[in-house]
Amino acid sequence: MCGICGIVYKEPGRVPDESMLGRMCDTLVHRGPDDSGRLVSGRAGLAMRRLSIIDLASGHQPISNEDRTRHIVFNGEIYNYQDLSAELEAAGHRFRTASDTETILHGYESWREDVFSRLNGMFAFAVWDELEQMLILARDRIGIKPLYYYEDSEKVVFGSEIKAILACEAIDKEIDYDALNNFLTFEYIPAPRSIFRSVRKLEPGHYLTMKQGSVTIRPYWTLQPKEQPWTAGEAEERLAELLRDAVRLRLIADVPLGAFLSGGIDSSIMVSQMAGLMDRPVKTFSIGFRESSYNELSYAKAVADMYHTDHHEFIVEADALELTEKLIRQLDEPFGDFSIFPTYIVSRMARDHVTVALSGDGGDELFAGYDTYKAHLFDRRYYHLLPKLVKRYGFETLAHCLPPTERKKGAINSYKRFIEGTRLPKTLAHARWMVFLHEKQREALFTPDARAAVRSEDPYDFIHRHSAAAGDVPEITRTGYIDIKTYLVDNILVKVDRMSMATSLEARVPYLDHRIVEFACSLPPGFKMDRWKTKVILNRTFWNALPPEVQNRDKQGFSIPIKNWIRNELRPMMTDLLNAERLQRQGIFNGRYVEQLVNEHVEGRANHSHLLWALMVFQQWNELYGNG
Repeated sequence: MCGICGIVYKEPGRVPDESMLGRMCDTLVHRGPDDSGRLVSGRAGLAMRRLSIIDLASGHQPISNEDRTRHIVFNGEIYNYQDLSAELEAAGHRFRTASDTETILHGYESWREDVFSRLNGMFAFAVWDELEQMLILARDRIGIKPLYYYEDSEKVVFGSEIKAILACEAIDKEIDYDALNNFLTFEYIPAPRSIFRSVRKLEPGHYLTMKQGSVTIRPYWTLQPKEQPWTAGEAEERLAELLRDAVRLRLIADVPLGAFLSGGIDSSIMVSQMAGLMDRPVKTFSIGFRESSYNELSYAKAVADMYHTDHHEFIVEADALELTEKLIRQLDEPFGDFSIFPTYIVSRMARDHVTVALSGDGGDELFAGYDTYKAHLFDRRYYHLLPKLVKRYGFETLAHCLPPTERKKGAINSYKRFIEGTRLPKTLAHARWMVFLHEKQREALFTPDARAAVRSEDPYDFIHRHSAAAGDVPEITRTGYIDIKTYLVDNILVKVDRMSMATSLEARVPYLDHRIVEFACSLPPGFKMDRWKTKVILNRTFWNALPPEVQNRDKQGFSIPIKNWIRNELRPMMTDLLNAERLQRQGIFNGRYVEQLVNEHVEGRANHSHLLWALMVFQQWNELYGNG
């Protein structure tokens, strides 16, 4: 696991400044504290920071081929590299190391772009081909590992994180207001956008080439939902086989490893598979909260007891939010998901014991696990069965009048959230339940100048794009596909990667083995959701692997009591960052409207926690990276 970066000039004869390359690389030290390396070859410069996981002794990067005409820097893990290496050695390639990095390079020499689709793993890498004077950037199918790039008339700059690109000379830092609009609406910025107009994310399953000054981006893998005629028995057998093999592959390491255990179905099943494959107790890590409705430690403990794991727990307090500046600096761009804090803390706790941790992320997107699927199903009945006047003057009025509660979910909070979702266009379907800034709020929030800077009038444009790409499929299949392409890659995986790497911990995600993703997209909808039951096939396949407490629990989600904290412990931070006069001078947000939101939230008349926290994050980010 590493952080990579580099620069390639378009004009032959220009040579990268090695000290600048070093400064770029130094911004990624948290991703790789064990080793560093740089290489300048003509007009290309490559650099990396290494967290040693496999081939601890000889895996130093950049790695070159036999005649030093091709070079690579790589971030990630290739789980089938040993099989590929054997095939390449049989074809005549000579290996100097036992690392998966060298396998990719020789694979590129033999198979060119076909090498991408032969890799099973998480990866982002750059190859400089001196013979063809070509740069190649590639990112894994699902987007587990990040890769950003910047292009202008002179150069292409790339990095695992935006901060590495910003350390290069002459980088345009103009804010992308479409990205800001996306962020405030969804709490994340969807690929290929970033918060900077000139910095882009390479989308999952794509590769970029730069040759003769021209940049081209193409997909090498396309996920296409297509239902297969599985019987229940066949599907359960195949899922059990795939998940066990995915976990087995992700146990390959030359360093200690463990697992994040939330007590939810996904992580509990994953730990059950690890326990069956390992010859020693699994090290498991869980966190909880003082607030009872947010605390899930009892479920995690039940799984730990069932599998006799070496279990570790930690209670998160409100003062953890003192980490705000540190974590926003790690993220590089605004990111509003509250759960960065528990993710960072559980990663920090795990890093005291292991270097690699397996995570249960991905199961909700693949197998319809979110409560939003239930809400979407209920909405169809609500929309068709109830008269419009009853909805408007009955249910909507009631939702507006009811005050929010301090519980994590609760009937009142769920009811209010549901009614908010019904006000959005039906074409948004499932994504409506993940929207945190509505049209009337948007009009009141942005100043006229800021609204004019937003080029796209549709903040949901990326949702529509992926919905169209899904094709003619059942609604549950479509919404799962959209989740995989949007919320999973640009929210969940960003959170897991940045927060784990901030502690120099490698996180691996067995559910996102591309074979499992393709299998999930081939299932009939009833295998995922049956009436109000979600994750049907996961429950059927692994029911006996779960303790009774986990078998019968509802989906909770990995969250923190932020709505309570910003009324109390974090109120000084909020009032400082969202000071009305300060916002007015900045010229992006309507300070008086934000002041109204703050007052309504503090007084308990409304729950504006998502929008207020997103604004706080943006303001803190702007102090660190923008114009303050």
